Amino acid sequence: MSHSTFEVKFRRRRQGKTDYKKRLALLKGNKPRLVVRKSNKTITVQLIEYKKDGDKMLSHANSNELKKFGWKISTKNIPSAYLTGFLCAKKAKDVKEAVLDIGRNTPVHGSIVFSALKGAVDAKKNIPFDPKAFPKEEKINGKEIEKYLNSLDEEKFRKQFAEYAKKGIDKNKIHENFEHTLNEIKKKYGDD
Repeated sequence: MSHSTFEVKFRRRRQGKTDYKKRLALLKGNKPRLVVRKSNKTITVQLIEYKKDGDKMLSHANSNELKKFGWKISTKNIPSAYLTGFLCAKKAKDVKEAVLDIGRNTPVHGSIVFSALKGAVDAKKNIPFDPKAFPKEEKINGKEIEKYLNSLDEEKFRKQFAEYAKKGIDKNKIHENFEHTLNEIKKKYGDD
């Protein structure tokens, strides 16, 4: 009589969605997690607290929400990641500190994930970080996008960024749009 010793892994592990060793290490810190996830079209940032009977969401923000604050350009770039992280952190007034949870994303310095973290840190959340991981200020505030758009001739801009042209987005006002959106979030949730 033979017995099989093969053990079936958890479904989310088999699907490559959850790294349980990493998750356990994050949970041992006993702090809420700043969870940053990106899809093909949006960025989602959540503050989540571990509970034995199921995680509790303390705050949630999706980059699509930025439109309510006047954001006109892409919902999946570095400036929108920063604003989404900032918005999520501002919504969670009672949370003072957290740890970053990037899930299965590769930790690349200057990426969308670290832009969202910078937004949460600038919203006065105490989250451990390495300043070298953050994108440059010009990338965060949209000045780099503005510079690139201005380097294109009008025909190439209209062809490559037809969506911007259709929405009537002024390629000289990307940074201005970023500042406006950030100020609208501060107006609604306070600038403390």
